[in-house]
Amino acid sequence: MADRVRAVDLVDAIAETLSQVKSYELPEVGERFGLAPGDGDEAFASKKWYVRKRINRWDLHQLVSLAVRVLEEYRSDQLQDLVQRASVRGVDGDFKNLIFAAKGPKPELVLRDAVSNEVEIVKHAEYCLIYRRVLPPDGLSWAALVRWWCEDVQGHPSDDLVHPARLLYQRLFESLDPKSPPEQLFFQEYCALYRQHPFDRVPALIPQVYLHFDPLTRRQRAQPGPLVRQRMDFLLLLPHGQRVVIEIDGRQHYSTDDGRADARRYAKMVAEDRRLRLAGYEVFRFGGHELTGDEGTARQLVQAFIADLFEQYGVLS
Repeated sequence: MADRVRAVDLVDAIAETLSQVKSYELPEVGERFGLAPGDGDEAFASKKWYVRKRINRWDLHQLVSLAVRVLEEYRSDQLQDLVQRASVRGVDGDFKNLIFAAKGPKPELVLRDAVSNEVEIVKHAEYCLIYRRVLPPDGLSWAALVRWWCEDVQGHPSDDLVHPARLLYQRLFESLDPKSPPEQLFFQEYCALYRQHPFDRVPALIPQVYLHFDPLTRRQRAQPGPLVRQRMDFLLLLPHGQRVVIEIDGRQHYSTDDGRADARRYAKMVAEDRRLRLAGYEVFRFGGHELTGDEGTARQLVQAFIADLFEQYGVLS
């Protein structure tokens, strides 16, 4: 587990592993792994010190992410052992289906092959999207999602992803709750990153994802069903099986339809959060009130959160 490994142990093991690199090549290699720039003279004085100086303030999660990338190119049994003990666990189980961007009636699903867990949408498929490709080891980037949109949905593969990306963005935006300006603001602010960075470096923000699925609707059930929170507002699929859920909470998360505080509804929500975390997901919540009022302040709040989130998970480092 992560608490059995100290950050200093990872720093030393990474520095030891990268000492395999020639002194004059180390600055370039380091920059490729996200280390601050330097020069060959500094590396020549001490390769290990050169690396330690640049990563000794990194947190455990950043160090694990760096160690995984280093091990893809350089062998170290010591570093491999530390990574196995300290790595973020991620979500158990294989990725199979991603049903998302629902914007109409609830889809009706069947298990076409119950042995192989093959899911098929038999009704209302036109109101949602379903991603069935193998999930890349480095997670689902915006570039990967746009390519899927071009090839599997539009049927027109393209080397130029800019125009298809605009179409996909519009389709995803249509799935957001039209009565939730905070949800729309968060989506818009996150997606601004697609204009600022290469598509393949930014994780895709996936809206309205079915996490659980109850075949019956609320109206068909005489009492609440067994599955809490069937859809989540947003999902990020990050490297190494890490999945981040982002929820924008409106009044319906903690109050009755007439606006009275509902302790039972709130308790169900936090109990589901605990279950998700124990399953390997990370859950971040915004109170809808945080993203209302002054729009500039709300956008700055979202920008700061995304920057901190990406730093924590080593994204765009």
